[in-house]
This record gives sequence, structure tokens and C-alpha cells, in this order.
Amino acid sequence: MTELTVPPDADEERTADLVREHVSVGDTVEIWGRERTDADDPEHSGVVTGFETGYLELEGDSPEEKSVRYDEIDTVIRAQTDDETPDSGP
Repeated sequence: MTELTVPPDADEERTADLVREHVSVGDTVEIWGRERTDADDPEHSGVVTGFETGYLELEGDSPEEKSVRYDEIDTVIRAQTDDETPDSGP
């Protein structure tokens, strides 16, 4: 698992660039939002299916469904990469 925390002053374009550098299509991610409370569950999670203009596509959905806009992202945790299997260990 690796984590990316987006700098608070990053604009949408910079955030998109950072996310693209951190994750790849096929990776399973957890997204924590800028307006995060002390909740234990991520605001969004799923498999990255695309890097769209304005949002990170998860599970092929739009931002109105499962995907998330770049300006809402604070932290991205890459839980599993496309080439890992759930049973693979360190």
C-alpha cells in the first residue's frame, strides 16, 4: 500500500498530474476527500478505469456515481496494483 497526500495549494491540474504519477489504470484505490471527517472509511474506493478531464474514473462510473473529481481529492491510497493478486505477500 502506498499513499499520496495532495498539497493543499494544488489546483485541479496539478492534482490530476500527481494522481496519474501515483496510480495506474487497474489499481485498486481508496480516496479520502479534502472535507474528510474522522470517519474510518474512505469516501471513494474502487478500481481505476481512467483519468478523465476533471475526474478520476473508478469502476467506469461518472463523478455522480463512484468516480471522484480531482478538486475533491486529499489522499489517494493505492491498495492493490493491477499486477498483484489478493493472496500475494511481501
